[in-house]
Amino acid sequence: MAEFLDLEAQDGVRMAWNVLPGTKQEAINCVVPVSAIYTPIKPFPNMPPPLPYAPLRCRTCRSVLNPFCIVDFAAKIWICPFCFQRNHFPPHYASITDDNLPAELFPQYTTIEYHCDSPGERSSLPPVFIFVVDTCIIEEELSFLKSSLSQAIGLLPDNSLIGLVTFGTLVHVHELGFGQIPKAYVFKGSKDISKEQLLEQMSFFLKKPKPATGVIAGARDGLSSESIARFLLPASECEFVLSSVLEELQKDPWPVPADQRATRCTSVALSVAASLLGACVPGSGARIIAFIGGPSTEGPGAIVSKNLSEPIRSHKDLDKDSAPHYHKAVKFYEGLAKQLVHQGHVLDLFACALDQVGVAELKVAVERTGGLVVLAESFGHSVFKDSLRRIFQSGENDLGLSSSP
Repeated sequence: MAEFLDLEAQDGVRMAWNVLPGTKQEAINCVVPVSAIYTPIKPFPNMPPPLPYAPLRCRTCRSVLNPFCIVDFAAKIWICPFCFQRNHFPPHYASITDDNLPAELFPQYTTIEYHCDSPGERSSLPPVFIFVVDTCIIEEELSFLKSSLSQAIGLLPDNSLIGLVTFGTLVHVHELGFGQIPKAYVFKGSKDISKEQLLEQMSFFLKKPKPATGVIAGARDGLSSESIARFLLPASECEFVLSSVLEELQKDPWPVPADQRATRCTSVALSVAASLLGACVPGSGARIIAFIGGPSTEGPGAIVSKNLSEPIRSHKDLDKDSAPHYHKAVKFYEGLAKQLVHQGHVLDLFACALDQVGVAELKVAVERTGGLVVLAESFGHSVFKDSLRRIFQSGENDLGLSSSP
């Protein structure tokens, strides 16, 4: 037991089994599934410096050369421990011997980092964040949220790309690259918007035949860097514009009758944000960070109607399968999760409300993309403020996601 605990402390990995099944039948017979819990940002004081070259991968399963591989030094061949594929070492490993091992084969270096310079082994894009902000909240809550967002933006690296989407009855995509006057594109909250419709309505332009270069030249849909820079700007360039937009941001202006809930189109806002990232920075490791203050009542992901006479579904309703909006909302978010996974993007959720906000329906998109969920009573609560700060800080006990897209 002590040996397993030592390995867990060394690599930040906890396995359900200490031996992987060797055949398909053995895997089927396992009562406990073969799985692992991994801590991706765990600090390792004894980790060697990053290797100045790309990892050597198996040609079949794409696993990486590691101390558990079988190596034939005479034939310059290594055998993958996962698929047993025999792989030849490239020419720059010609001097490898039992006494002259590369760092990735040292027994004590079971966790190692690489500094990759080739375009195929690294992303050319900095961290990308789209903030999706709910405006169907009272003025006090909105003031708390704007204050926390301003502090969080100040913690981001200068080169990180930032976008802003706000929603209530309608969805507003803010054009931060147009700094002269506030400018936003508005979409109806009752109907989902496809990526093609988004590109057409937001007047995206195709790039010229010559490939674009620079910070945001990573779009793979043929969009010009000028089009992308209208909505995703480096923090150093858009800090003033973004601060101005947040300062002037007001509660959703549409009136709410006394017998109804606010019209909140959460699902359409998240869909628009996902399509915007898919068009601008596919495969970049971007994050959609949603700040929600109440239940969704509009669009395909609504969890309850606007009439207060209809109560929000409870846990008993979900257990009895008697929640009328549940399956439609889950189906929508399953589609959104598939889209985000295909694009390589993450959905994080900050739900701050005394009422339910629909996490039961939303969780499929958060879980499948590896996102975070933070629940609090208010945007002024310390749980929300501290959690948001720790996401962007890079201290020992913080997540530091701004530097790890």
